[in-house]
Amino acid sequence: RDDRGKWPPYEYGLLSRYLYNILQSNIVQYISAPLTMKLLLSYLTFPILFVLLQVPGPCEPEDLIDGIIFAANYLGCTQVLSDKNPSKSVRMSQAHEAVSRIKSQDEDSQMMTEVDLFISTKAVKVLNADTQETMMDSALRTISYIADIGSIVVLMARRRMSTASSEDFSESSDSASEGKSQYRMICYVFESEDAQLIAQSIGQAFSVAYREFLRANGINPTDLSQKQYSDIINSQEMYHDDLVHFSNSDNCKELYVEKQKGESLGVVIVESGWGSILPTVILASMLNSGPAARSGRLSVGDQIMSINDTSLVGLPLATCQGIIKGLKNQVKVKLSIVSCPPVTTVLIKRPDLKFQLGFSVQNGIICSLMRGGIAERGGVRVGHRIIEINGQSVVAMAHEKIVQTLSVSVGEINMKTMPAVMFRLLTGQETPIYI
Repeated sequence: RDDRGKWPPYEYGLLSRYLYNILQSNIVQYISAPLTMKLLLSYLTFPILFVLLQVPGPCEPEDLIDGIIFAANYLGCTQVLSDKNPSKSVRMSQAHEAVSRIKSQDEDSQMMTEVDLFISTKAVKVLNADTQETMMDSALRTISYIADIGSIVVLMARRRMSTASSEDFSESSDSASEGKSQYRMICYVFESEDAQLIAQSIGQAFSVAYREFLRANGINPTDLSQKQYSDIINSQEMYHDDLVHFSNSDNCKELYVEKQKGESLGVVIVESGWGSILPTVILASMLNSGPAARSGRLSVGDQIMSINDTSLVGLPLATCQGIIKGLKNQVKVKLSIVSCPPVTTVLIKRPDLKFQLGFSVQNGIICSLMRGGIAERGGVRVGHRIIEINGQSVVAMAHEKIVQTLSVSVGEINMKTMPAVMFRLLTGQETPIYI
């Protein structure tokens, strides 16, 4: 927020870019029915939808639909490796890195070309000011971040994934990022006295594109009542199944696993998932001949709180994996665990269809969750595979049928879920890599 407590236009744009890109991706299968469309849009945009429709920014919305042009100097471009969904601070650091790379080039290799920067709700283009030759043409939805640093503008765009081999993403060799795919982002660097205006205009273009998307699909946001939904949220208590389980001392254990020096522990761990009461790792699989399985004291589904008195709570998965790999030369390992079943119980209370569930599903996997919504209060976790809805197995159910079942469910909705990776391991869809 700015000093006046208002969101700057480019912040609206970044938010609406996220919403717009979701709606343009294959998750749009979720909105095949008009009612489901409204439910999805309401949870994605609530409560900022009403503000977005005002489309704040320096330009007239109609002008952005047709396209506007800014004069700028093109300084060059570079590539950076990035996680799929980095934080805003990481994006800004990447933007500064791109500027440093361009400015550190030899004077002979530095480029400064006068260009026309074309911005519309469809695309961002860079045209040579003299020849009008197209130097860059990126669909608006591929723009991931816009930064204005003084008189410098950095435009970050995703590479097209037509050849998703080593060209577009790579496995990081950094131990802190182990197991994560890193995507190549192209950073275009410009210089202009209108740098801030350019950044705000691109952000506004996302907002206008989102508004037009709503209009094209006949969505009337005024049908949604912010007060009604807030009242429902405030009247519900958190589903305390996890809390009760973790508070029971019988479920909390401290144990030792004996192993040979140089022998790995023989486990696969996965994240507990956003929405869990304690963010830690879950034991997803054990090597039959490994020390963990031989101990007879561990089970799939157990949550690991600490190893050798080093807490794993809140640590990234890669860091936890690194801690376990570092145990190879030890002959005895101390574990603090909470015994848990591999399946998580979820209880969502939805009094009426007009209240959004607050999460989205793709191929049976929960892929996003609204903070503070009825789904989070019910124990829904991102990255979990839905196993059962109201006593009915959905393991073999088509995606559309799962969506339909959820969209028409009211009252108490009981679900069974488990981490998607664990589900694939248990069903033989994925080969375990033991550590």
